Amino acid sequence: MANTARDAGDTARKAADSKWLEVLARVGLVAYGVVHLLVGWIALQVAWGGSGDSADQSGALQNLAEQPYGPALLWLIALGLAALTIWQASEATWGFQGRDAKKRVRRRVTAGAKAVVYLLLAISAARFAMGSGQSSSQSQQSTTSGVLGLPLGRALVVAAALIVVAVGVGHVRKAFTKKFLKEIDTSAMTPAARKTITRLGQAGYAGKGAALAVVGLLLGYAAVTFDAEKASGLDGAMRTIAAQPFGRFLLTAVALGFVAFGLFAFAQSRYRPM
Repeated sequence: MANTARDAGDTARKAADSKWLEVLARVGLVAYGVVHLLVGWIALQVAWGGSGDSADQSGALQNLAEQPYGPALLWLIALGLAALTIWQASEATWGFQGRDAKKRVRRRVTAGAKAVVYLLLAISAARFAMGSGQSSSQSQQSTTSGVLGLPLGRALVVAAALIVVAVGVGHVRKAFTKKFLKEIDTSAMTPAARKTITRLGQAGYAGKGAALAVVGLLLGYAAVTFDAEKASGLDGAMRTIAAQPFGRFLLTAVALGFVAFGLFAFAQSRYRPM
């Protein structure tokens, strides 16, 4: 039994380290960047033109689905994101061997969380490719409503809200500390390229972090008021930002942050070690 488990683990590890999976994972990073570019574009329209599209991943995928060859592109995105899921899952299981125990656990937990994010986005892309995609806001409201109806449901939603806020704050902190540079190989870059990619990463993580923090605050407000409709996801966060004093300019800054994050994902697809 032990030998069987070991053989299965070795097979999975070899698959995760294969060249074809690396190529697909890099395609997945490009796809991830495209989704963020589209979210940023929709957010800009919300800020200046009152777009009715969802300013979130579901809105971006719906936009793609409506384009010529959209379903084919969505299947490619789903495939790339699935490869990213496998890569991050392998990192969560076997990665960071050279780190001390505390850092290894932290890195593996982070990799596992990323694997879940990529998996959910891959599933969403596949559903839109098949014509059965659903708004992220509606899905989150439905899930929140179900959780609020459980014993200790309000506490669970508050805990989820705090986690989302913490992730948003972590993104902003990452922007200021430039820790995202550890994720890419900068040795082969020219000084000008390194500076450009650094600025893109800073703007991207700051803009996305701010939006995620608002998502978490709205989720917490939904728990406090016992109103699942307040948990409107990223689209609701974008529109909440737009409704503030000088909201048009604030949302423009966040939207450009998402565009920068998308371009940084392109750079990751080229320079990230795998």
